Amino acid sequence: MDNNTVNNVDNLEVKPHSCADSQNFWLWLGALVIGGVLGMLGIEWINTAANFIATVFTRLFQFIAVPTIALAVTITLATFGTRKDTGRIFRRTITYTLLTTIAASAVGMLLYRIISPGNLPTELVHSSKAANAIPHEVQGAASYYEYVLGIVPDNIMRPFFEGNVLSVLLIAVAVGIALAKMPDTDNKRTLMSGLSGLQDLVSKLIHWLIHALPLGILAFAAQLSAEVSTGVVVSSIGKYVAVILGGNVLQFFVVLPLFLVARGLNPIKVMRAMTPAVLMALFTKSSAATLPVTIQSAEERLGVDSKVARFVLPICTTINMNGCAAFIFVTSLFVMQNGGVDLSLTTMIVWLFISVIAAIGNAGVPMGCYFLTLSLMSGIGAPIAILGIILPVFTVLDMIETAENVWSDSCVAAMTDHDLKRG
Repeated sequence: MDNNTVNNVDNLEVKPHSCADSQNFWLWLGALVIGGVLGMLGIEWINTAANFIATVFTRLFQFIAVPTIALAVTITLATFGTRKDTGRIFRRTITYTLLTTIAASAVGMLLYRIISPGNLPTELVHSSKAANAIPHEVQGAASYYEYVLGIVPDNIMRPFFEGNVLSVLLIAVAVGIALAKMPDTDNKRTLMSGLSGLQDLVSKLIHWLIHALPLGILAFAAQLSAEVSTGVVVSSIGKYVAVILGGNVLQFFVVLPLFLVARGLNPIKVMRAMTPAVLMALFTKSSAATLPVTIQSAEERLGVDSKVARFVLPICTTINMNGCAAFIFVTSLFVMQNGGVDLSLTTMIVWLFISVIAAIGNAGVPMGCYFLTLSLMSGIGAPIAILGIILPVFTVLDMIETAENVWSDSCVAAMTDHDLKRG
């Protein structure tokens, strides 16, 4: 980085919030409460309207997410890819990602051994009804190997049409590095100018969506409240759910804040700045769709250097999956246990690392963790019908896990920015 961008460590402290920021917070909170109440009323036309608005918002943010990832990574690498600081940013991002993801799975393992979920009835485990509950598009997944192979693009446009985040990231990295190594000619300057103009355009669209976000929060809250009030989250596998939720809560409120404290950051201030992104993740169930809000919150509310935010956060969105790793790990243990596998400490440790590697391959989209777990369990011949039993509670679990993923992304970006500013 040049000297003009190397600021004092204290600059990472949250910028003083304006009156508008405070009004936005209360507006979001009010929308959350009103939406929850409306969903509990059980009025059909309200639920229909909430589902429609929630779907529109999710699609709009997913529409913005792909160009946000592509442009942020491409421009950052093209501009700073040959500088030594880029390597430092990448190394710290990978280090913090691995540490926090391993910690999430380790917390899940600890809780699983303490709570010890029991086996489900044999007839339920092998029930065709449970197996049929698994979505057909997920049942069609042949293997985790084929999923990973599908990340490698064979057509430059297909990843953008399909919203394949990992493929888009690979293309952006390749193009960014290629631009960085091109000689400084008129052609390169024209390309960079065009990409910067597109990024400004996307930024304007993001700001428009942020202004309309209270309506989206109201709809998402009403949608969730309606599902809860109709019994979607009621399940006979309470101990399994307790392990998942307990692990997420500990990772969210204890483990990740301890990482921040260890690096000299105030977790409360970081959380307050990143609240819009965490709320958005909670309701969209997609860290990729939330990325535009995450970048905006990190830069404008947390004070993270734009070069760090626009490089670290897109990478974290695709590889930093704390909640996903914990879900894959705990669910795999539960399924294997019901299939008669002896869950020794050695077996648990092996699957801890498998879950971390699998989570890194997740694409940051709704049901990504569910899909990966099904692929892994299919590969070892475990009773995957259990995933059909889990499906009714997965919506709520997915919301919480995605919020944790984005909170972890925010922590990684904050810690990386802090390290670079310290020199």
